[in-house]
Amino acid sequence: MAIGECGLDYHYDNSPREAQRAAFSAQIALAAELNWPVVVHTREAEDDTRALLDEAHSAGVIGVMHCYTGSHSLAEFALAAGWYVSFSGIVTFKKWSDDDLLRLVPRERLLVESDSPYLAPVPFRGKRNEPAWVTHTISNVAHARGDDPFELGRVTTANAQQLFGLAFDAA
Repeated sequence: MAIGECGLDYHYDNSPREAQRAAFSAQIALAAELNWPVVVHTREAEDDTRALLDEAHSAGVIGVMHCYTGSHSLAEFALAAGWYVSFSGIVTFKKWSDDDLLRLVPRERLLVESDSPYLAPVPFRGKRNEPAWVTHTISNVAHARGDDPFELGRVTTANAQQLFGLAFDAA
């Protein structure tokens, strides 16, 4: 169980920023009350996201920076607060150029996701994404990190189990 996807998106400003911050703060409070992690989306809102992650940390809430493409400094801030960082099919796109970010996240805090039905990885880009295609994302992340893709798949599965309190055999 988790609260989310929640967070801040200032790219299109479809919702007033003050309302976004208030909603995100309320979701953090709910996560604290339920003792659930938070799945956070952030886009062009790093300063405000950092402030709200600090609020979450003060409330004992951890979570994951979902579908992460932000700065190294925000990732480091989240990691220092005990959070996880997750990458999607974006890391397979030709425009992706930040493999250093993939290496910055320690194995024990790394997650990989499909973000289905969006952000299908290459070679399926532009199609409706499928969870089975996350193997392409794992392969890219593993290659950038110098890791074995199968081992990294096991590690990220164990990380997801830990964060979300899941119980299943991922052999």
